[in-house]
Amino acid sequence: MGPCSRRRPEPKFQGCSFRREVSSGSPGSDFRYPGNGPGRPLGACGMELEDAKELKERCAQCAAVSWGLTDEGKYYCTSCHNVTERSKEVTNTDVIPNTKIKSISRGLKRRSKLEAASVCSGSLDGVEYSERKEKGVVKMTVPRTLALCYLSLLWQREAVTLSDLLRFVEEDHIPYIKAFQNFPEEMKLYGRDKGIFAIESWPDYEEIYKHTVEIATFLDLPRFPDITKDCFLHPNILCVKYLMEANLPDEMHGLIHQVTEMTGWGEVDSLTFDPIAKAATTVKYDVLAVALIVVVLKLLFLLDDSVEWSLSDLAEVNNEKNKTGKPWFSFRKWYHVMKRTLEEQRRKWEDARAKYMWKSEKPLYHSHIDKPVAYKRREVVVNLQKQFSTLLDPAPTVTKKSAASFQLSWAEGDPGRPCFHSHSLGGVLLKKGQALVTKNSLYWLSTQKFCRSYCKHVTTYEESNFSLSYQFLLNLFAFLLRVKAALLHDEVSLIEKKLFKKKYNEAKKNPRSRKGRR
Repeated sequence: MGPCSRRRPEPKFQGCSFRREVSSGSPGSDFRYPGNGPGRPLGACGMELEDAKELKERCAQCAAVSWGLTDEGKYYCTSCHNVTERSKEVTNTDVIPNTKIKSISRGLKRRSKLEAASVCSGSLDGVEYSERKEKGVVKMTVPRTLALCYLSLLWQREAVTLSDLLRFVEEDHIPYIKAFQNFPEEMKLYGRDKGIFAIESWPDYEEIYKHTVEIATFLDLPRFPDITKDCFLHPNILCVKYLMEANLPDEMHGLIHQVTEMTGWGEVDSLTFDPIAKAATTVKYDVLAVALIVVVLKLLFLLDDSVEWSLSDLAEVNNEKNKTGKPWFSFRKWYHVMKRTLEEQRRKWEDARAKYMWKSEKPLYHSHIDKPVAYKRREVVVNLQKQFSTLLDPAPTVTKKSAASFQLSWAEGDPGRPCFHSHSLGGVLLKKGQALVTKNSLYWLSTQKFCRSYCKHVTTYEESNFSLSYQFLLNLFAFLLRVKAALLHDEVSLIEKKLFKKKYNEAKKNPRSRKGRR
């Protein structure tokens, strides 16, 4: 095949743009490329000739030594346009005008035009998330993501309660408030996404609990693994944890076990979560365990601001006379120790919340136009916080504690923080035959008002209607669980409803009667 019948390759030059200029010269010079200059062979620019100058062989057609490169990286003669089968070895992909490299480059450009389009619009489903929720549609949010994590822990029957999970969030062991800071570079928040991930409040126990039931029902999950007596979430085991943390006697565990069995809360079907059941509800395991402790304390001490102090007098007199045996549990001494501890812990908790850095290290902004303003504001905030921190708290910041199951720990032999775990209930229990009965024979129901409709909220909690001892107990355990005292009061009322069915029905007819014989 002669040189005239060969197809002239269309060279593409990376890094230099060109256009064809019509010239009135001879037919051999119909097209010129800017930058070729006079006397330079047509069809190649200086960059292309530089890339192919390493080939010194003569052209088989015209014996010229003037080579260029095609798109495929093959050599062709710029004089007669003869294309050889010889290719240039790829040593530097930045210089060779390879088609594949060009396509990747075009893809990156399209992608950059798209990380640019999302500056104002956000993710593809950001707009959909910001619209009104349609009936039956569950859209994932940060609180729902936390609920999904709890569901997985519940499925595995891990030794982590919902209150533990929320506390780990507060202590910054689980990303939640500023979770977007851990996102990769490709997931920067823009536009509507800011409203999804920019959380400005701590997770609420009841809200996460509600989302847990909602997600499990929406996903149509099967019955969860059984909560048996050897499982951490069973009340008989979980109560031990809160007895230890609340610095209460170990002997209370036997009474709690009896109340658990009498109310039916120890049964597997009562404790196991079944989303596909008619009434899909999960048990608030931590709240249930604490409520059982409160009920037992009411059985032992009545907690009416009178009986518990009388029993404390008897215990203190006995402890003065008998210093060799097990000391009797004194509610008064326990109250003073726990009140001081609760005040210290609450003050630390409030200080930590007040000093919490709500603004992230990486400021959020809706578009690149807002970026300088956002960073400037962030810089001003950081400078002000540094100045105020120096004035108010010159002490160095404390390192973040590791995640732990217990918030409060007690040890024997510490006079400042006495431990009551080994104390005896001898002052409040009497032996009657083979059984032990409480010296206190009275009990008042926590229920004050009853809902007329059939629902689980059988009471309302108003502090002024209850004794100071009862209020203190609810506030102590509510702080440990990070829940509202009213939620714990509701759970106590539900246990009492099962424990004293007859008494409950009588009180329902006459709500004013608070005390009576068991």
